[in-house]
Amino acid sequence: MVDLTEYELERYDRQIRIYGFGETGQKKLKNAKVLVAGAGGLGFPISVYLAAAGVGTLRIVDCDNVELSNLNRQILHWDKDIGRRKVDSALEKLQQINPCVKVEVCDEVICEDNALNLVEGVDAVVDALDNYSARYALNKACLAKKIPFFHGAVHSFTGQATTIIPNETACLRCIIPSAPPRETFPILGPVPGTIGTIQATEVIKHLTGLGNLLKNRLLIYDGFFMEFHIIEVERNPACQDCGKPSTQSSK
Repeated sequence: MVDLTEYELERYDRQIRIYGFGETGQKKLKNAKVLVAGAGGLGFPISVYLAAAGVGTLRIVDCDNVELSNLNRQILHWDKDIGRRKVDSALEKLQQINPCVKVEVCDEVICEDNALNLVEGVDAVVDALDNYSARYALNKACLAKKIPFFHGAVHSFTGQATTIIPNETACLRCIIPSAPPRETFPILGPVPGTIGTIQATEVIKHLTGLGNLLKNRLLIYDGFFMEFHIIEVERNPACQDCGKPSTQSSK
């Protein structure tokens, strides 16, 4: 495990002081690699807070370019970035946020054909996507590779989050068996900020071994009425993704 420098000890001092966290927890973050799938509304708070916390390597995957209509919520991107690849814009900002963190970028459409390769070698995968075909592809890849998968989704004033641990919890397909219709959905800017910071917190807790995760629990956030609810979920023995382990392969 790579040691911390004097610079890092001072930079992360306030979280190192957390009971149970300490230098050991910070070293675990420094030695971790996390894939953030999406550099948009959810990807902004997830990647920013993981970088600021000192996760050693972030792999950002997104295939889109920055558009003007992104800017109410995708705070990594600014007016000057319109037309740029989102991964390039994200790389520039994240390197400035924390020069200690290595940022890898992949300008690819996530699908079943490349999902296994994209998740190779990472310790966690964070869902910052806006479509379920890519989410299901990552869900299957994480099941096959036994990588924790941190789901989040938003719409209008609402959002949801859960933590999926292969062979232990319900998978995404268990919880959401079929994708909702595709749409250009409405979204209030702060909502992905709320859900994304919850996802980032879950990732940090998992990597450091602290706290209770949202395992077999789906958190529902309603920003309109300012309410949080927890729905208990469980594995579906007939799930097409996780119900038949013998069909999964890590090759």
